[in-house]
Amino acid sequence: MRSGRRQGSVALEADKLTKTQLVELVETQRQELDTLREQREEGIKITFAGKDVAKGIARRVQPRTSRHLAKYSAGTHEEQARNVVMEGENLQAMTTLYRDRGQVDLILTDPPYNTGKDFRYNDRWDDDPNDPDLGKFVADDDDGRHTKWMRFMWPRLKVMRDMLQPKGVLAICIDYRELFRLGQMLDELFREENRLAIINWQKASAPKNDQNHVASTTEYVLVYAKDADEARTGALPRDEDTFTRYKNHDNDPRGRWREHDLTARTPVAKDQYGIQSPFTGVIYYPPGTRSWSHPKRNIKKWLEEWGPAYVARDIGDGNAPALMVQGGKAIPPDDPTDEHPRPHPGQVPAAAKKAAHSVLKKVNWPFIWFGLDGSGGPRVKRYLEAIRKGFVPTTYWADGISDEEDPLELGSTSWEWEQSGLSQSGIKELNAVVGSGHGFETVKPLQLMEKIIQIWCPAGGLIMDPFAGSGTTGHAVLEMNHAIDEVERRFILIEQGRPEKGDPYARSLTANRLCRVITGDWADGQHDPLGGGFRFYQLQKKVDAKALLEMERDEMTDAVIASHYDSNKRGGPSLIFMINEGYDFLVARNASDEGFFLVWDGSPKPPVFDADVYDRIVNEAKKAKLKPTYHVYARFNLFQSDDVRFYQIPDQILLDFGLNLNDPFNDDDGDDE
Repeated sequence: MRSGRRQGSVALEADKLTKTQLVELVETQRQELDTLREQREEGIKITFAGKDVAKGIARRVQPRTSRHLAKYSAGTHEEQARNVVMEGENLQAMTTLYRDRGQVDLILTDPPYNTGKDFRYNDRWDDDPNDPDLGKFVADDDDGRHTKWMRFMWPRLKVMRDMLQPKGVLAICIDYRELFRLGQMLDELFREENRLAIINWQKASAPKNDQNHVASTTEYVLVYAKDADEARTGALPRDEDTFTRYKNHDNDPRGRWREHDLTARTPVAKDQYGIQSPFTGVIYYPPGTRSWSHPKRNIKKWLEEWGPAYVARDIGDGNAPALMVQGGKAIPPDDPTDEHPRPHPGQVPAAAKKAAHSVLKKVNWPFIWFGLDGSGGPRVKRYLEAIRKGFVPTTYWADGISDEEDPLELGSTSWEWEQSGLSQSGIKELNAVVGSGHGFETVKPLQLMEKIIQIWCPAGGLIMDPFAGSGTTGHAVLEMNHAIDEVERRFILIEQGRPEKGDPYARSLTANRLCRVITGDWADGQHDPLGGGFRFYQLQKKVDAKALLEMERDEMTDAVIASHYDSNKRGGPSLIFMINEGYDFLVARNASDEGFFLVWDGSPKPPVFDADVYDRIVNEAKKAKLKPTYHVYARFNLFQSDDVRFYQIPDQILLDFGLNLNDPFNDDDGDDE
């Protein structure tokens, strides 16, 4: 009874707390739980001033409403539904993109490098991460610049991890200034065992004479998996030169092939034996400690396809019984102390030679063959149709990588500029599309971004760039989709720009670049259009019940489309707009041709969904050639039907943004800003 009275007392005390105090109490409890979890975990932890505050910031950021700006969007409504460009602060934007949380395949991004030119920090974020001010630029002579950079990056890295699906990968570009600090933060947040690669790419083909001790010509990409056991590293495309060694000397019906090794690295005593050639009688062995790579019974069957029969026989060479031509023999070595010289001389009956040469003159040689004229050792055919259409990334990328080499594990990886492109190439590419005068001094080359996408984002996957900048990531996705018809990756780009200077990069640069490559209208002339499209959003005020209930119809339409997701198809394209087409209620449709209807006019007493409205909705659906189910958003529901799925405003929208309906800011008297 005593404990029950105590719990009741705590509940009464909680009832007396203000909303702000209640939020602070919950946050304090969450931080204490995090501290307990960390104390139980092993591994290296990075420490910096303000880390405890930075760890809690992501939870305190509220999602925001967003407005669709058609002027800066591109493509048809169907094409726009696939991709998103969002203007606004990226931590707020990622929080707003709740429906995509846990659905992103690859986050590929290039954050500010703390150069004194591109990194800003708002000290008020420590107390209120929802503060709309983007902060001041942090000078390169600021003694606290590294700490501020880590406090800025920590909550964003944490949310990036949450955005990834279980097999997702983060590839983040960085230079020497923050390389080690970023690596330590990622080791702690993602865990060291999920680090896939440290890529060192050559950004300049020649060092600058800048009188440093060592000229810096490279930058880095740190690659981490959310779960290395789940992640998959894809193959890079082979160029056509890779296939020039594949021929079809014998008109094999399986097509082009080339010679390949018959041995494997693993030493297995039973698979270390002699194989006699039916052409020359020479007996061949696996070199060194290697073994034959196929079962003995299979090798015997393939050898007999040359005509003569084979038998397994001990020839006194100290190895397992050799596969000898029936009637063949091994010639004793000249040096009796040499147990099995390689190759070992031998003889075969004349009839065996004749049969083998007869097969050599015909088409479709056996899988095991002995050279174009029969004078070589045993090897196998490697068919072009059977090899993978790409090669696995290795620890060093340069010209001349052989598809015969065993793939190496990704580690600290160097990419020469021919493999990754140069920073100067990125500038030239951007100038060609939008013209000079854009103000960007460093731009990642398309080749680098496309290479990373090829390796770590599957076909049909979703890519996000929270620091979109000039839009290189989006350009790379569009170009790759255009080049390969069956590959249709999607992107989400976030860019906050510099609105205090009247220069929101998301519009003037990011969206501008994407629109130009989609249409082919480049600054340097007409190019082949890449096609595709994207929907442009601008972040607005914080989402809460009061803000939603005060929205006009066009604002509510944006909120519905931005927040809605089908739990069975989460992570797919957005709803497709159907506004401005003469409908009173129909605002969108999904990929299954089901309509979404908004019963809302922004008045203090919004219309309700009733039988009359239902009839009008059915008529609009028929006119638009849409089928049930009818998805209806409204404030109140006075009609039930099996073909209607009803969504309560504001409750359903708050839930779809990941908000708790019981949070204090969702009270009717909650603050707007």
